[in-house]
Amino acid sequence: MRTPSPALLAALLLLAPGPSARAAAPADNADAAETLASARRAAGGDAWETIRTLHAVGKVEIGGLSGRLETWVDLASGRYADRFELGPASFAQGFDGSRAWSADTSGQAKIDDSADARETATNEAYRRSFAFWFPGRRTASIAGPDTRRDGERSFRSVRVSPEGGHPFEIWFDEKTSLADRIVEASGGETSTVLFSDYQAVSGARFPRGIRVTNGQPQYDQKISLETIEVNASIAASVFAVPPPPPPDFFFANGATSTTVPFEIVNEHIALDVRLNGHGPHRIYCDTGGSNVITPDLARELGVASSGALQGTGTGEGSADVGLAKIDSIQIGDATIRRQIFAVFDFSSLATLDGSPIPGLVGYEVFKRFVVTIDYEKRKLTLTQPSAFRYAGHGTEVPLAFHGTKAQVQGSIDGIPGAFDIDTGSRASLDISRPFVEDHDLVKRYGARVETISGWGLGGPVRSLLARAGTLTLGGIEIPGVVALLSRQQTGGLADPSIAGNVGAGILRRFTLTFDYPGKRIFFEKNASFAAPDTFDRAGFWINAAPGAFEIVDIVAGGPAAEAGLRAGEKIIAIDDRPIAGSDLSAFRKRLRTDAPGTRVRLTVTAADGAARPVVMVLRDLV
Repeated sequence: MRTPSPALLAALLLLAPGPSARAAAPADNADAAETLASARRAAGGDAWETIRTLHAVGKVEIGGLSGRLETWVDLASGRYADRFELGPASFAQGFDGSRAWSADTSGQAKIDDSADARETATNEAYRRSFAFWFPGRRTASIAGPDTRRDGERSFRSVRVSPEGGHPFEIWFDEKTSLADRIVEASGGETSTVLFSDYQAVSGARFPRGIRVTNGQPQYDQKISLETIEVNASIAASVFAVPPPPPPDFFFANGATSTTVPFEIVNEHIALDVRLNGHGPHRIYCDTGGSNVITPDLARELGVASSGALQGTGTGEGSADVGLAKIDSIQIGDATIRRQIFAVFDFSSLATLDGSPIPGLVGYEVFKRFVVTIDYEKRKLTLTQPSAFRYAGHGTEVPLAFHGTKAQVQGSIDGIPGAFDIDTGSRASLDISRPFVEDHDLVKRYGARVETISGWGLGGPVRSLLARAGTLTLGGIEIPGVVALLSRQQTGGLADPSIAGNVGAGILRRFTLTFDYPGKRIFFEKNASFAAPDTFDRAGFWINAAPGAFEIVDIVAGGPAAEAGLRAGEKIIAIDDRPIAGSDLSAFRKRLRTDAPGTRVRLTVTAADGAARPVVMVLRDLV
């Protein structure tokens, strides 16, 4: 489950007329060259020859929150840095000429080094260095122009593909020749940056109004630039990766590690966490997840939530997310101070696991400690990085950061790709829709069975089931993996920058040591490594309901369908035992692990309340 980072705002900030500048159009594309040259003239022409640096300050608004933004750009090198405050949070990000970095409200910085992050940084450096006008700074190929319309307005657009980046479009107003918008697809989502209120500064024209939208107006990000300074002296340290802040965590009694037990609930790790000294609360632990609490828990803790940002997850939908400050997170003998938590109501997700989910911790814990997850013994250990020495027999695999998720290089049946490592997923392997399409995996695996394969903040996830050969992660080979070929058009599994998402179905075969500070993961095989990978043998998706399990979806031709079960019916008894008090997680596990041919007796009710007995015979769907 992921929640938004307001750093997306700064990532998309374009100090125009960057988009209206003259690009390095190919010599044989005279029309594109003239379109860009006309835009340059409209934006100030030769005035830009003397501009070396930019420094701007302004106001930013998003989701009911407001704050301040400050940005610096070195045009010649494409280096940039953005720092801003938004409600209770503060963020920073930048590019030092070779590396993109981001820093959260604690001041801790990380290098954003996934392929997608590198492409995004390349695009930003290209735009902010005004390589449209100065082709010697950055290389790109340019196509167009094309005619575009938006209502009564008409535009000329060019498609720019920076070397090492990904394509984006610039739309120029046909009447003024000024840049009106940037349209860019990245990470499975299309964002549009719109420019307005052009004003002259030192002979050049800048838009003081910038709006970023993904098509959902309630989540639009608005920037009003108040001051724009050209050729200010900017120290190189402004663009550098910030040094580590003083530690904001400690262990009790001078210890350097702590070990706590955890439970597995629907393949999720659930452990006891104290917040602001209250609890313990049974909270999920997710390698790439943000800090999250429900509104109910926020009220119990007496903390205020502000704003309505956009929260997205595995599914295609989104939800409003507020921000709140938590003074302390305590896990065993480890305490982290002064954290920002996302606040949103995911009570509907309780139907997935059969019990309330009060919160989530993840990346903010993993980035501070070396975290060992022993699935076999159900124990989690946090170790101070300076005291960590690996003494196991596992395989070390380098990691990069894809947002807040750990990402490793691997392959599926010899096809290379980048795979996110996600303890928050109950699946074995989700393969992204773009990767499925690019490599024609539906045909390759003969995948025909479609089902709901997961459920997240954004709703249900639909996939085709496949039995893959070998998944390779670093130097580790896992045979016979159940692969879910995503059908999602939006959301995390529509991201073209990843091959897939490796979840608990694979990860539970190992004792895992996540060394985020050292950018590596140790995979140590446990006794479950050789166990066959299985999927639900019933052929339906069920959620918890009062006194029942509700059938949400039926796989065509599967065991549930053959038994005559229908979506919308409710299971009120299993093997003659009433559902009341039953463990949904345990029942789901049984449907996955009981042998093919097992007969499961159910009592179900339809909308009219009439009960009927059903016998379902389990079998493999893949």
